Amino acid sequence: MWRSLCAAEKRLSTNRTGKTTYTPSHSSVCVAVPAMAEETIFEFLHSEVINYVLEQNIVKNKDAKDEDLSSLEYIGFSTGYKIIERLTKEMPRFKDELDTMKFICTDFWTAIYKKQIDNLRTNHQGVYVLHDNAFRFLTRISQGKQYLELAPRYVAYTCGILRGGLANLGVNCFVTAEVQSMPSCKFHIQIQRT
Repeated sequence: MWRSLCAAEKRLSTNRTGKTTYTPSHSSVCVAVPAMAEETIFEFLHSEVINYVLEQNIVKNKDAKDEDLSSLEYIGFSTGYKIIERLTKEMPRFKDELDTMKFICTDFWTAIYKKQIDNLRTNHQGVYVLHDNAFRFLTRISQGKQYLELAPRYVAYTCGILRGGLANLGVNCFVTAEVQSMPSCKFHIQIQRT
């Protein structure tokens, strides 16, 4: 799939009423860019955000043994909150939690990761498990056991995206991730009842 990006020179012109308009000139340049390029850019951006957060943690807490991924999760939270705002702008409210979670697994996940969640499970008591068999940010990492300890770095942002999206829909929750084998990932969502 290719997308066309056009960069056109624009001319400034003023008509008789004094209104200024911009019109493209005859020398427009169009470039075809593969859709995969934007996916790659997203993955590189995600990696650089992780590196930045980890470097900031080292500067702040030189003696800390554990990685503080809360700022990465917060970036995801604010991103998810804004994405849901756009996706649900013209939609009616969801009738219950299960409908909300189905929307998260289909439309929301597809808008971000270009695929649906592979499996959704619930105990009907406020616990949902979203299973992605090939989680996008883990597919590029070697599948050896030695890399499992690095997995939380790559799923913290998505935990935030899920929590932020659900918060905007009026669902307060805790979101954790579990990675037992690469690139499979389970996101556990615990709804907070008030």
